[in-house]
Amino acid sequence: MKETKLLNRSLFSYLSAHYQTMLIDNHGREINYLRLAVTDRCNLRCFYCMPETGINYLPKQELLTYEEIERLITLLAHMGITKVRLTGGEPFVRRDLMKLIARIVDIPGINDLHLTTNGVLTAPHLPELKKLGVSSVNLSLDSLNRDRFNSITRSNGFAEVMRTFYDLLDNDFSVKINTVVMEDKNIEDIIPILNLTKDYPVSVRFIEEMPFNGAGAHYQKLHWTHTKILSHIKESFPGITPLSVQTDATSVRYSIPGHIGDVGIIAAFSRTFCGSCNRLRITAKGDLKTCLYDDGVLNLKELIRTNKDDGFIEEKIRYAVGHRFLDGFIAEKERKKKGQLESMSTIGG
Repeated sequence: MKETKLLNRSLFSYLSAHYQTMLIDNHGREINYLRLAVTDRCNLRCFYCMPETGINYLPKQELLTYEEIERLITLLAHMGITKVRLTGGEPFVRRDLMKLIARIVDIPGINDLHLTTNGVLTAPHLPELKKLGVSSVNLSLDSLNRDRFNSITRSNGFAEVMRTFYDLLDNDFSVKINTVVMEDKNIEDIIPILNLTKDYPVSVRFIEEMPFNGAGAHYQKLHWTHTKILSHIKESFPGITPLSVQTDATSVRYSIPGHIGDVGIIAAFSRTFCGSCNRLRITAKGDLKTCLYDDGVLNLKELIRTNKDDGFIEEKIRYAVGHRFLDGFIAEKERKKKGQLESMSTIGG
């Protein structure tokens, strides 16, 4: 009996400490996932991400330093963040990225470190990434046709991206393919890319196009919604079957008989998954975003560079999370900076 009471008391102490540190927003959603952009620069000019002429990149001194990034992730780990995804721009455009990754994986509380990359510069780093314990890599790939790839990305990096794809598999990474579905651009690529799941243990994610290209929406109305993408896939694969849904997943996943991998569809523009969103974003310039569609709710870089202590910064973060918009539609409506949305390269994906 005495041992049981001691056990219960220990459990109570653990749970009390846990719930005091974890981040829970004003809608009861636990926040444990951070997407952090290490740069706004990119070596591609993808149609859905930025104008052909590019964007006005931040001066180097406006980017978060690696020391500032490490401090913020350490602080957020104390507040319950366990999963981090590094994005850009293109992360590998930033010099000495591997040194930052080596520091992040040693931060107590960070259990999973992931990367999203366009794959052009990634392949040489894969053995070291594996050694450091990076959990998975998301590879952006919008066409398996070289000419369409070049047209979408406004580059000729197709060979490098495909090398990265095969090297990821050879190094036993968990791989997701991110494909943005674009009307009149890559509809004919949906089935060929999906067919990668037949012979390879990959997850393919088809994503609704969003208006984060630095120039405004390409269409008056988005026709290739998640429902149309699924309908299109069913024409070729009528046996496609839904898989169990993770509570905080952004994609609805499916299996196809005879395929090793799986398929997912992300309703990024339709925003059907907002109710279970568990993530925060930090942009390359240090803005905290509690929703992809808000325009930044807290300037973390300013707090750090004006010598605010961790306790003060934590208080500000908790306040921002505690006043989070219910969903992306409200966040977009309440944006302070009206007009066109930013480039995805600036936001960090």
